[in-house]
This record gives sequence, C-alpha cells and structure tokens, in this order.
Amino acid sequence: MNWQLFGETFVTLFVIMDPLGTVPIFLGLTAPFTGAERSRAARQAVLVAFGVIVAFALFGQRILDYLHISLPALQAAGGLLLLLIALELLTGKGDEPTSTVGVNVALVPLGTPLLAGPGAIVATMVYVQQSRGWDDHLAIAAGVVAVHITLYLAMRFAGLVHRVLGDSGVLLVTRVAGLLLSAIAVQLVADAVRAFVTGEA
Repeated sequence: MNWQLFGETFVTLFVIMDPLGTVPIFLGLTAPFTGAERSRAARQAVLVAFGVIVAFALFGQRILDYLHISLPALQAAGGLLLLLIALELLTGKGDEPTSTVGVNVALVPLGTPLLAGPGAIVATMVYVQQSRGWDDHLAIAAGVVAVHITLYLAMRFAGLVHRVLGDSGVLLVTRVAGLLLSAIAVQLVADAVRAFVTGEA
C-alpha cells in the first residue's frame, strides 16, 4: 500500500471534514435528542457521509459530466447549503423542535453537506483521478475509512463534551461554530465564483 498517499488522503480529509469542529455543530443540531438518539444519529451521519464519498469517488466524474455540472458549481451549491445551516446555528433556530420535525438531521445536514461536503467530495475525486494502480486505490480507501472512524468517535463521545461544557457552554460553542461555518461557506462560494470568472469551470 502507498503509505504516503494514505497519509495525504487522511490529513486532507481530516482537515476538510474536521471531526473536532463537527462536535459543537453536531451537539447543536441534536440538542433535543436523548443519548441513544444522538448515538444513532452519529452512526447514521457517518454511514451517509461514507456512502456519498464512495459514490462520488467511483462515479462522481461520470455523474457530473452526465448532468453537465462543473466542480465549481457543486462547490457553490454546497457553500450555499452550509450558509443556511450556519445562519440557523447563529440565530438559534437550529435549537427549535420545528427544525427537526419530519427531518432526519443525521442524513441532512449532518451526513451531507456538513461531513460529505463539496470540499471532501472534490478532494476525493481528485485523488482517485490521480491514482495509479491498486496500491494507490487501497491507500485512498484506507484513508477515507480512517477519517470516517475518527468522525464517528468524535460525534459518539460528543455527549461527554456536553456534560463537561454544560448547556451554556454548548450554546456558546455552537454560536462560534456557526460563525466559523458561515465563513467556510462564504469561502466555498467565493472560490467557486473565482473559478467561474477565470474560466476553470
């Protein structure tokens, strides 16, 4: 196995998907949940994110070509979705029961676009396109699996973080996370617009 490629894949996806930064967002979106429900949501979110990443790694370029969608367009769409989520966290609307009625937050927005967002999807697709041989494919697959295990552990023990910080601490961290997430969303859109202007799309 190509251990260097494994390390590059793991570090890149770790930084983009940000397991530690996901904890306050996860706590904010699952505030009304019991411990068991939060654990189930963590498992479902990771499985959904893993499924999306694998699907785009295998068929992503074909899907985008078939639909005539460029990578910057996908990036801009993901950025707008993240911005909506960030505004909910900033204004506190994400804490209201109506925000989760009839919606499984483990699927949307946790599984995608928070975890399996445009950044992670594009990064994985680039690594797959640049890979040569089964050693590289195995290294990329191992890196993706390792990052998702880390994500699950971070969210699985988010309850411990909740007990340590308390309700007020979680509320503060959630607001800060919403601010940071909004900045990430704006950056994604800005990068996509820049790609359109420079003709990369």
